[in-house]
Amino acid sequence: MLKILKSNCGEGYIDVVVLVLAVAMVLALALSVLPVFVQKQQLDTYATELVREAEIYGRVGAETTNRAAVLSERLGIQPDVQWSKSGNIQLNDEVTVTVTLETDIGLFGRIGSFPITLTAKAAGKSEVYWR
Repeated sequence: MLKILKSNCGEGYIDVVVLVLAVAMVLALALSVLPVFVQKQQLDTYATELVREAEIYGRVGAETTNRAAVLSERLGIQPDVQWSKSGNIQLNDEVTVTVTLETDIGLFGRIGSFPITLTAKAAGKSEVYWR
């Protein structure tokens, strides 16, 4: 009986089980955190395209509001948009947009979930001369 208790047979099985469990935990963590990086990329794209619209039209108004609606529908996000200026923007004047979105990082379902705020900024210069 003492010989059986001191035997190392089957020790590798426990190592494999622990390794598989650790790999599963890392994969679960990655699958819950990686979508936040995708949302940050979408938010950066949202801000860049909005400021480009303001550059082309030379103002913050109906055009940028329409573009924001199209981007929200296409990307599936509804961020808060803050402009540094509104109305007409003279040639070579700078305009900045700040876009914020609150999202949850859910580590393991609802148990480890907590909100974070993603922010994206973009700046550009007007390409329109207003008389």
